[in-house]
Amino acid sequence: MASSPVVTQPDPMALWRAKKDSRRATVQSKYSIQGFISSGTYGRVYKARERGSSDSAPGVEPKMYAIKKFKPEKEGEVLTYTGISQSAIREIALNREIRHENVVALKEVILEDKSIYMVFEYAEHDFLQLIHHHSHLRKQLGQAVLKSLIHQLLNGLVYLHSAHILHRDLKPANILITQQGVVKIGDLGLARLTYQPLQHLVQGDKVVVTIWYRAPELLLSAKHYNKAIDCWAVGCVFAEMIGLKPIFKGEEAKIDPTKKTLPFQREQLTKIFDVLGPPDERDWPDLRLMPDYQTLQTMNPTRWKPPLTLRNWWAQHKHLKSDAGYNLLSQLFKYDPNVRLTAYQALHHPWFSEEPLPSHNAFASTKEQYPQRRISDDAPSMLGTSTVQASRPNSGTANGAKGPNVNVSQPRKRQRIE
Repeated sequence: MASSPVVTQPDPMALWRAKKDSRRATVQSKYSIQGFISSGTYGRVYKARERGSSDSAPGVEPKMYAIKKFKPEKEGEVLTYTGISQSAIREIALNREIRHENVVALKEVILEDKSIYMVFEYAEHDFLQLIHHHSHLRKQLGQAVLKSLIHQLLNGLVYLHSAHILHRDLKPANILITQQGVVKIGDLGLARLTYQPLQHLVQGDKVVVTIWYRAPELLLSAKHYNKAIDCWAVGCVFAEMIGLKPIFKGEEAKIDPTKKTLPFQREQLTKIFDVLGPPDERDWPDLRLMPDYQTLQTMNPTRWKPPLTLRNWWAQHKHLKSDAGYNLLSQLFKYDPNVRLTAYQALHHPWFSEEPLPSHNAFASTKEQYPQRRISDDAPSMLGTSTVQASRPNSGTANGAKGPNVNVSQPRKRQRIE
């Protein structure tokens, strides 16, 4: 007698998931991709317009966003989905909890086809773009513009630090500016919570902050560090906005994959000592405790000029006549992180009380027409495979301005340090 065929019952959970997925809005259904911004270590960034945002209101500018698509994790030589990266989890978790006018806002996170999309508010400019623009024109930033930008940057940093968030990658390409002249700190991919973290800050992130903006304690392989590393980076950004080039532009010693120890950053330290002179143990009592202290002693200290070389650097920029401005920069460049200005102290520094006063619109005092970020059409598709290489590969950020990026024609390349 023939046996009856086995009837397989459908999996109710699978049916429920399929029904739920069919109702979920896709990236393409919600946003119209306008072009490619940049590409980096963790993913690609695209400019997008919210669908329907301009259809019902003629004359109203459509809402623009920057969509960051994370790359899938790789396992061996074959591209295999292995889950969500630690950096993506961190960035999503932190951005969902914060809200401030001087920090880039996260609108939503979309999970689609095992890919993560972070949708951020869009900003038309960034600090690096302004530096390139003024460098090309050989024209300094006006004091009112400079002061407004730095004041807003510090205002955003005070907020992050008050929320126990360490940014750990502040640099001109990660600091955005809207068309209305409002500064937005972007890219929290390397950010960490400093209040009761589950792991030590050096655990899993042995190298942080792009080399030109890395504080001395990090360069000397400090096992413990704090918010002062962000304040050193602000000093570097401040100086770059003044001089239109990095003040400490060293070449990074690369990590040897066969060794467990980090390389000694001799050249970067040399660039710092050339301007500030070598550190003095009387001014930095914990210098002897730095892991690379003995290696530091092998550098020849007689080649540097200890007396006030930062003052000489400041004097070269004749449009800056304020002693208070110099004092702010010098206090941000203190070797000892325990006496370096905090973000809150810097925000309330006397320089910001001098004329011209900082403005909520950093562009209010200038007639300069800054070009908007260039968007490439000749680039990888957001949802498909990459068919054409982007005009200029860069480290992608949440806001459209990572590591190097900004302008396709920019003269120098910056790499994100992981």
